[in-house]
Formats: sequence, C-alpha cells, structure tokens
Amino acid sequence: MLQRLRNSQENEKGFTLIELLVVILIIAILAAIAIPVFLRQREKGWVAQNESALKNGATAMESYSTGNDGKYLLQAEVAKLKDEGYRDVANVTLSIVDANTADGDEFCLKAEHALLTNDQQTMYWDSDVGRPSEDACTSSP
Repeated sequence: MLQRLRNSQENEKGFTLIELLVVILIIAILAAIAIPVFLRQREKGWVAQNESALKNGATAMESYSTGNDGKYLLQAEVAKLKDEGYRDVANVTLSIVDANTADGDEFCLKAEHALLTNDQQTMYWDSDVGRPSEDACTSSP
C-alpha cells in the first residue's frame, strides 16, 4: 500500500489542464474588474489637473488685480499670469476668455486638458461663481 502511494506521488509532477484554465479564468475576471476602475481613476486625476490650473489661474488673476487698480488681465496677456505665480500644469492649456467686462470686476478662465476626450475636457472659472465649472461663463461672449 505504501509503495503504491509513493509511486502515485512521483507520477504527479504538475498541474492538470483544468487547474491551469481555472487559474487563468480567475485572473481574467479580476483584470476585467480592475482595468476600468483604473482608467476612471486616471480621468479623475486629469479633471483634478484642470481644476487645479483654474484655481491657480484665478489666484494669479486676483493677485494681478490687486496691484493694478482692480483691472484684470486681457485675453492676450495670459503670459503675465506667470509673473503673478501661476505655474503651468502638464497637458492643460489655460486661457482668459473674458475680462474687464462692463462692470470691470469679472473675469472668465478656460482650461482644456489634452488627454480628456469627454465633456470634462473643457472647464471654466467664472469669477462670479468662484469655483470650477463645466458650464461656460455667463459673462463670456
């Protein structure tokens, strides 16, 4: 009896095909769950980059306004934001949509992320609202 048990253990040197297929199937199911979750996390990070660029740009606009009699930068003066402390964000293009409107106390910033392809690619900062938004500014043309 002991001899027969030893012989059967020596002949079993690997996994069966069914065992390998079950392991591969489990790995495939876990990957199918994890990959979409990972991609959504990347998109959330890109949206956060847009929001960060807008917040930093709005802070720089307010800083500029403080030293210039309450006047905001014009559309062609985006480069001056860097003088006020704005730092470029990777893959995000910040632009001034509208400034110095009839009241002279409003501005609108637009941030576009190069890697986002959905409706969150373009975000706005309306100085009246004071936070990032996916809706265009009310003061923009």
